[in-house]
Amino acid sequence: MSKVILIVTDSMGVGQLPDAADYGDKGADTFGHILEKKPDIKIPNLIKLGIGNIEGVAWKHLAAEKPLGAFGKMAEMSKGKDTITGHWEIAGIYTDTPFKTYPEGFPEKFIKEFEKAIGCKVLGNYPASGTEIIEQLGPEHEATGSPIVYTSADSVFQIAANTDVIPLDRLYEICKEARKLLVGDVACGRVIARPYVIKDGKRTRTADRKDYAVSPPEDTVLDNIKAAGKTVYAVGKISDIFNGKGITEAVHTEGNMDGVDKTIEAMGMDFDGFIFTNLVDFDSQYGHRRDPAGYGQCIEEFDARIPQIMEKMASDDILIIVADHGNDPVHSGFDHTREYVPVLVYGKGVKAGTDLGILSTFADVGATAADLLGAEPASIGKSFREAILK
Repeated sequence: MSKVILIVTDSMGVGQLPDAADYGDKGADTFGHILEKKPDIKIPNLIKLGIGNIEGVAWKHLAAEKPLGAFGKMAEMSKGKDTITGHWEIAGIYTDTPFKTYPEGFPEKFIKEFEKAIGCKVLGNYPASGTEIIEQLGPEHEATGSPIVYTSADSVFQIAANTDVIPLDRLYEICKEARKLLVGDVACGRVIARPYVIKDGKRTRTADRKDYAVSPPEDTVLDNIKAAGKTVYAVGKISDIFNGKGITEAVHTEGNMDGVDKTIEAMGMDFDGFIFTNLVDFDSQYGHRRDPAGYGQCIEEFDARIPQIMEKMASDDILIIVADHGNDPVHSGFDHTREYVPVLVYGKGVKAGTDLGILSTFADVGATAADLLGAEPASIGKSFREAILK
């Protein structure tokens, strides 16, 4: 049974895009700056796949003499640098107008409507780091029961709550109310539930995050692969990002290693189709928290699992590793950065050492997946199937 396994190493950018300065991201280089902070990083498997052979990167000392597969980097055609825009473009959607952001917080009129809908006041309503705001407003939230709301440079309305104060099911209901209201003049890409607990005296976010996204405006390669009679198996937050559209099966994950476990489990299942995995810890745990050492260790942990993924692959399976944007942990602020992303391709049928160069859109990956699985392409993207297969 033939499968395309696409793993998104969430936010692992490989250098600024030409228009990065327009987004306040001049000089951003997620992977490069991690290497500067952690020069002894141990990533033998990413090196073998060709991450050091990518055109124009600053870490050519990591180039493999004989890369195992195909390698390159991709530019984002769409406007923006958020999760939805990146994943949607991978799947074949061009976003011309960035999702609306709220650098001053959400309008007072909306907040009042939201408070009326949920029957209580809210706290916050300003851009913030999720880990910082629960420390700042956690005591008041825990005393009053008022949920904490905040945003970022992305188009997100995030709702944080201690699950001993607002139970998880109720937090999800509150998020659904927000999702209903955040349309029209207050359109927003995602509503995100951010539950936390107090553990050993410290406020700690749990793995029960849930995203409530808008639906894609048109069919993607996921819909086309599904229409071709194949399985589209979503691992992690993929189903949330696409609001379930084009997904046939989905599984929740609790961190990167659980995501790898569930990807490997899906690879052993009896189906033809597409496994689409998001590994979010790079972004949520280390990029946003501006922790280059932790980010580097997270990359090492993923690298150590790559041989297990390879061993599970059938003879005609294709593995593709990409990212969806950058999140440079030494950049100012705490938000995503506008960067190229890597594309690494491996399989027994892939020509070793194939240099894909610089692809003009993330959508080439989705087009290739559709091509490999005998499905129709989306509205954008060019397949590189012929370039990589023996």
